[in-house]
Amino acid sequence: MNRTLKIVSWSLYDFANTIFSMNIVSMYFALWVVVDKGGEDIYYSIALSVSTFFIVILMPIFGVISDKYKRRMPFLIFTIICCAIFTGLIGIFDNLILGLLFFGIAHFFYHTSLVFYDALIPQIAESANRIGKISGYGTALGYVGAILGLLMVKPFVETSGRAGAFIPTAILFFAFSLPLIFLIKDAEKQKILFSEFKGKLKSAIKELVSLFREITVHKPIFTFLLANFLYSDATNTTIVFISIYANKVIGFNNLELTKFLILSAISAIAFSFFWGALTDKIGAKKSLLIVLLGWCAGLSIAILSFGKTMFYIVGIISGASLSGIWVCARALLVKITPPEKLGKFFGLYGLTDKLATIIGPLVWGLVVFIFEPFGLIKYRIAIFVLLGFIVAGILILRKVKYEHN
Repeated sequence: MNRTLKIVSWSLYDFANTIFSMNIVSMYFALWVVVDKGGEDIYYSIALSVSTFFIVILMPIFGVISDKYKRRMPFLIFTIICCAIFTGLIGIFDNLILGLLFFGIAHFFYHTSLVFYDALIPQIAESANRIGKISGYGTALGYVGAILGLLMVKPFVETSGRAGAFIPTAILFFAFSLPLIFLIKDAEKQKILFSEFKGKLKSAIKELVSLFREITVHKPIFTFLLANFLYSDATNTTIVFISIYANKVIGFNNLELTKFLILSAISAIAFSFFWGALTDKIGAKKSLLIVLLGWCAGLSIAILSFGKTMFYIVGIISGASLSGIWVCARALLVKITPPEKLGKFFGLYGLTDKLATIIGPLVWGLVVFIFEPFGLIKYRIAIFVLLGFIVAGILILRKVKYEHN
């Protein structure tokens, strides 16, 4: 296959999955639960936490199984189809309880797909010194998807309310996944025999147990995963609660929030190529440290923001920094991981990221609850706590050692 076509086909899944992330996780679903259906914030938190719990348990196992079969695509295709179906079901039934259930399942398959997708990077890049650049292409296209996804779904929301976003999002997510599904093939063609699956699963679980022991031996990987857990506590929580913070603290309405997210996505696109090139030039670790310093700046401005104009600056910085994490972190993991164990360690990478998705929102909720008497100041205190997670992640990431870092 033509190299450019292969890169574009792979990168379009970043385009597709960011449509889901932006429209469902960051924009419409939480507000649909709380505003349209009259649910409590905790309902969304529970659905997210339960979904993430199963992701945490099963994601590393999926990574090990993927390595054992030496296949990514069959598992990736299955998770894509399931995510699209359950996202669409939220809109079909338009019921709070079922919506929370379907969201949890769709969210599970969305994140599980990334284990197999990320593990394809070396095959797509073909050369180790192109990994950062290829990762940057995917991240940039992802944010193009975030912008176009918001714009393409907006007419349906204007006509049918927030519930009108779910079915179009499912269709767009699946449609832009089709090039990956039909054009990308596994480099190795080991046949998957489901009669052997039970044995493979038992073997995978045993290997996973030994893998947890093994990461203590691979000190760079262990240190990186610990740092990733800490800074992901902040970044993942920001993604989940940014719409609530912007609405309650800054006073953004739906239109202003859409503009804020689009501005953030444009910034992410512009910087994705920069981060990819910087990663290939100075190394993934140094690039990631610069990205995290950007996050510190963005969260600091968020704490100090009292006007809408100033808060738009947060969108620019956070968009650029979020794209940087996705580009630099997975490039760094590839650099420090033995090639034959990519699926396993990407599974563990996903595990730390998802653990952060459980812990971060719980910490946010606890801080907001404790400081309830302080009124809206409680949200600024919560942001300050997230800033502390970023600083801790930076301090630990600096200790990661590998060749040419």
